Amino acid sequence: MSDIAKGQILDFVRSRYPQAEITESQDIFALGFVNSLFAMELVMFVEKTFGVTIPNEELRIDNFRTADSMSDLVARLSSDLAVQV
Repeated sequence: MSDIAKGQILDFVRSRYPQAEITESQDIFALGFVNSLFAMELVMFVEKTFGVTIPNEELRIDNFRTADSMSDLVARLSSDLAVQV
């Protein structure tokens, strides 16, 4: 799932910035692509696309810097969900 999640996240970011060549390990905050509105859109995209709820303690910038870190977050939250069921 991690690679699928990474691809979907990258597609989402690239759709906003088609002129940019963003890789899965590039820090989109450091590159200047993320403002506060887009940060919230990222959170909503991840929750809706992957069927997870991001708890407040996970709403840290480090979880959203790269496609790698976002897919790791999705994997953690998905496995937490599976354990609860």
